[in-house]
Amino acid sequence: MTDIALNPAAGASARPARRDIGLKRRYAAERRFKLYGIAAIAIGLFFLIALMYSVFSNGYTAFWQTEVNLAINLDPKIIDPDNKRATDPNVLLTANYPILARNALAEKLGVPSTNKPAMRELGKLFSEGVRGQLRELVAGNPSLIGTTQNIWVLTGADIDSAFKGQIDLSVDQTRRKVSDQQVEWMNKLKGEGVMAQRFNTGLFTYGASSRPETSGLGVALIGSLYMMLIVLCLSLPIGVAASIYLEEYAKKSRLTDIIEVNINNLAAVPSIVFGLLGLAVFINFFHMPRSASLVGGMVLTLMTLPTIIIATRAALRAVPPSIRAAALGIGASKTQMVFHHVLPLAAPGILTGTIIGLAHALGETAPLLLIGMVAFVANSPVTPLDPSTALPVQIYMWANEAERAFVERTSGAIIVLLIFLAVMNITAIILRRRFERRW
Repeated sequence: MTDIALNPAAGASARPARRDIGLKRRYAAERRFKLYGIAAIAIGLFFLIALMYSVFSNGYTAFWQTEVNLAINLDPKIIDPDNKRATDPNVLLTANYPILARNALAEKLGVPSTNKPAMRELGKLFSEGVRGQLRELVAGNPSLIGTTQNIWVLTGADIDSAFKGQIDLSVDQTRRKVSDQQVEWMNKLKGEGVMAQRFNTGLFTYGASSRPETSGLGVALIGSLYMMLIVLCLSLPIGVAASIYLEEYAKKSRLTDIIEVNINNLAAVPSIVFGLLGLAVFINFFHMPRSASLVGGMVLTLMTLPTIIIATRAALRAVPPSIRAAALGIGASKTQMVFHHVLPLAAPGILTGTIIGLAHALGETAPLLLIGMVAFVANSPVTPLDPSTALPVQIYMWANEAERAFVERTSGAIIVLLIFLAVMNITAIILRRRFERRW
């Protein structure tokens, strides 16, 4: 201190040095903060990529199904041995159709029908779902009886997994579900071009089944569609009406403050609570049908309403007060001001909030489990009152199955759900950018 006091020039030179040190520390801290941010983004991207890789690597094969093309002789001796179909059409529904497919496959591979063990092994190559496939074909057109038809039939789940390389065929056959003889037949059929992977339309059309190869998302897709329509028809008008009243008409008071706080709290309530509410009110009190899309849609409406109300109020607040003042200044009533001027300008924000709320509702599982939408439903629902299920619930059900092939189906269903969610969120972004106005 004495040297600096005696030599002012030395003190003047020391102060910039200290400032330089402080600036270097601040710049270093800023660089560290940027690195922390980049590291956080990198970690998030890593887990996102790992998740996407896990889902897509396990699920993309679900969109392809192994099938075998057979020249099936619709033998009347097996379908209608007593020639009763003219008086009893039900005969066509009870015939032993898998024998027809087995005989056609045995003829194709040159297996004698007297070799019973080989015939049993042969019957495991194709799915038991061939029964329904041939039954629908014959019942829909009985004139085909006695003819030979080239038909693509599904293989069994184990053969499908082996064909896709999901089963290690190098281990001893006692440790796998596919025998060496079946592998030999499979390779022979593959070499002849009659066994191949084809696009799995059944994934989008079949209902619930205990066999993986005949399980699909048909019921879940229709159920989810019904529920989303119900949520849209109920939550949008109710949410927008409540938002308009609270934002434009209601006077600020203790009551409105309590309502606002409760709306914000409801948006953070766990979804399973809404399932309990739906179970208690809609099913136990009003005795509405369990597993129905109508009940599921009403439960998801309760869950979506707070999100839509909050988004709508934010969109209404974003409209400048000058718009309201100008409308009132030219003689418009308050209702005309709201519906002719404010609401159209707030529509992009309202649509965005609604689509995001619907996307959130589409991915919910817990509330639907409590109202019974986890039921085994094989037939597609015709009305919202029919038993149904939903996409996330179907994923949950398949994830609990022990069959190896259901792992593939589970990941495939997740891919379908992710595509729907991505489309809905992209639509929200496009609408917001398309109609957004900057004030």
